[in-house]
Amino acid sequence: MATSSRVFGSYCRTLMAAAKSSTAATTPPAPAAAATATGKGRHKGILKPLPVSPALRKFVGSSEISRTDAVKKVWDYIKTNNLQNPANKKEINCDDKLKTIFAGKDKVGFLEIAKLLSSHFQKAS
Repeated sequence: MATSSRVFGSYCRTLMAAAKSSTAATTPPAPAAAATATGKGRHKGILKPLPVSPALRKFVGSSEISRTDAVKKVWDYIKTNNLQNPANKKEINCDDKLKTIFAGKDKVGFLEIAKLLSSHFQKAS
Protein backbone atom coordinates (compact mmCIF):
# COMPACT_ATOMS: atom_id res chain seq x y z
CA MET A 1 0.00 0.00 0.00
CA ALA A 2 2.81 2.38 0.82
CA THR A 3 4.48 1.73 -2.52
CA SER A 4 1.33 2.58 -4.50
CA SER A 5 1.04 5.99 -2.85
CA ARG A 6 4.68 6.71 -3.73
CA VAL A 7 4.18 5.65 -7.31
CA PHE A 8 0.89 7.47 -7.97
CA GLY A 9 1.28 10.32 -5.49
CA SER A 10 3.27 12.71 -7.66
CA TYR A 11 1.44 11.63 -10.82
CA CYS A 12 -1.96 12.45 -9.30
CA ARG A 13 -0.74 15.81 -8.01
CA THR A 14 0.48 16.68 -11.50
CA LEU A 15 -2.87 15.76 -13.06
CA MET A 16 -4.85 17.69 -10.46
CA ALA A 17 -2.71 20.80 -10.91
CA ALA A 18 -3.19 20.66 -14.68
CA ALA A 19 -6.94 20.22 -14.30
CA LYS A 20 -7.27 23.21 -11.97
CA SER A 21 -5.39 25.55 -14.27
CA SER A 22 -7.27 24.48 -17.42
CA THR A 23 -10.77 24.86 -15.90
CA ALA A 24 -9.97 28.34 -14.61
CA ALA A 25 -8.90 29.46 -18.07
CA THR A 26 -11.87 27.98 -19.94
CA THR A 27 -14.75 28.89 -17.62
CA PRO A 28 -17.76 29.95 -19.74
CA PRO A 29 -19.72 33.12 -18.92
CA ALA A 30 -22.71 32.87 -16.60
CA PRO A 31 -25.91 31.66 -18.36
CA ALA A 32 -28.05 34.54 -17.10
CA ALA A 33 -25.64 37.14 -18.43
CA ALA A 34 -25.41 35.38 -21.78
CA ALA A 35 -29.22 35.10 -22.08
CA THR A 36 -29.84 38.78 -21.46
CA ALA A 37 -27.05 39.87 -23.78
CA THR A 38 -28.50 37.90 -26.69
CA GLY A 39 -32.10 38.91 -26.02
CA LYS A 40 -33.22 35.38 -25.14
CA GLY A 41 -33.84 36.22 -21.48
CA ARG A 42 -37.62 36.35 -21.85
CA HIS A 43 -39.48 34.14 -19.44
CA LYS A 44 -41.89 31.54 -20.75
CA GLY A 45 -44.26 29.00 -19.24
CA ILE A 46 -44.45 28.93 -15.46
CA LEU A 47 -41.67 31.52 -15.18
CA LYS A 48 -43.64 34.16 -17.09
CA PRO A 49 -45.19 36.86 -14.88
CA LEU A 50 -48.98 36.92 -15.30
CA PRO A 51 -51.70 39.20 -13.94
CA VAL A 52 -53.29 37.79 -10.77
CA SER A 53 -56.61 38.04 -8.96
CA PRO A 54 -57.19 40.75 -6.33
CA ALA A 55 -56.96 38.19 -3.49
CA LEU A 56 -53.56 36.91 -4.61
CA ARG A 57 -52.45 40.46 -5.43
CA LYS A 58 -53.13 41.42 -1.83
CA PHE A 59 -51.26 38.35 -0.53
CA VAL A 60 -48.08 38.73 -2.63
CA GLY A 61 -48.12 42.51 -2.96
CA SER A 62 -47.77 42.58 -6.73
CA SER A 63 -50.19 42.78 -9.65
CA GLU A 64 -48.10 40.38 -11.77
CA ILE A 65 -46.09 37.37 -10.61
CA SER A 66 -44.91 34.08 -12.05
CA ARG A 67 -46.47 30.83 -10.84
CA THR A 68 -43.20 29.65 -9.31
CA ASP A 69 -42.68 32.90 -7.41
CA ALA A 70 -46.25 32.75 -6.08
CA VAL A 71 -45.71 29.23 -4.76
CA LYS A 72 -42.40 30.32 -3.19
CA LYS A 73 -44.07 33.25 -1.43
CA VAL A 74 -46.85 31.00 -0.11
CA TRP A 75 -44.30 28.51 1.21
CA ASP A 76 -42.26 31.30 2.82
CA TYR A 77 -45.43 32.50 4.56
CA ILE A 78 -46.28 28.97 5.71
CA LYS A 79 -42.81 28.39 7.12
CA THR A 80 -42.46 31.76 8.87
CA ASN A 81 -45.88 31.38 10.53
CA ASN A 82 -45.34 27.68 11.36
CA LEU A 83 -48.55 26.54 9.65
CA GLN A 84 -47.50 22.98 8.78
CA ASN A 85 -49.23 20.30 10.81
CA PRO A 86 -46.51 18.90 13.12
CA ALA A 87 -48.09 15.42 13.10
CA ASN A 88 -48.48 15.31 9.31
CA LYS A 89 -46.02 17.56 7.45
CA LYS A 90 -48.02 17.11 4.21
CA GLU A 91 -50.88 19.13 5.68
CA ILE A 92 -51.07 22.91 5.94
CA ASN A 93 -53.27 24.52 8.59
CA CYS A 94 -54.66 27.65 6.94
CA ASP A 95 -54.99 30.91 8.84
CA ASP A 96 -57.34 33.71 7.73
CA LYS A 97 -54.85 35.13 5.23
CA LEU A 98 -54.30 31.75 3.50
CA LYS A 99 -58.03 31.00 3.48
CA THR A 100 -58.55 33.98 1.17
CA ILE A 101 -56.43 32.38 -1.55
CA PHE A 102 -57.24 28.70 -0.80
CA ALA A 103 -61.03 28.91 -1.29
CA GLY A 104 -61.80 29.13 2.43
CA LYS A 105 -60.36 25.68 3.28
CA ASP A 106 -59.16 25.05 6.84
CA LYS A 107 -56.58 22.44 5.81
CA VAL A 108 -54.77 22.01 2.50
CA GLY A 109 -52.44 19.25 1.31
CA PHE A 110 -49.08 20.51 0.09
CA LEU A 111 -49.73 18.99 -3.33
CA GLU A 112 -52.92 21.08 -3.66
CA ILE A 113 -51.17 24.44 -3.33
CA ALA A 114 -50.26 24.88 -7.01
CA LYS A 115 -53.72 23.68 -8.09
CA LEU A 116 -55.51 26.13 -5.78
CA LEU A 117 -53.26 29.00 -6.88
CA SER A 118 -53.88 28.34 -10.59
CA SER A 119 -57.40 29.77 -10.36
CA HIS A 120 -55.89 33.13 -9.35
CA PHE A 121 -53.87 33.52 -12.57
CA GLN A 122 -55.53 35.07 -15.61
CA LYS A 123 -55.07 33.32 -18.93
CA ALA A 124 -52.30 34.76 -21.09
CA SER A 125 -53.47 36.39 -24.30
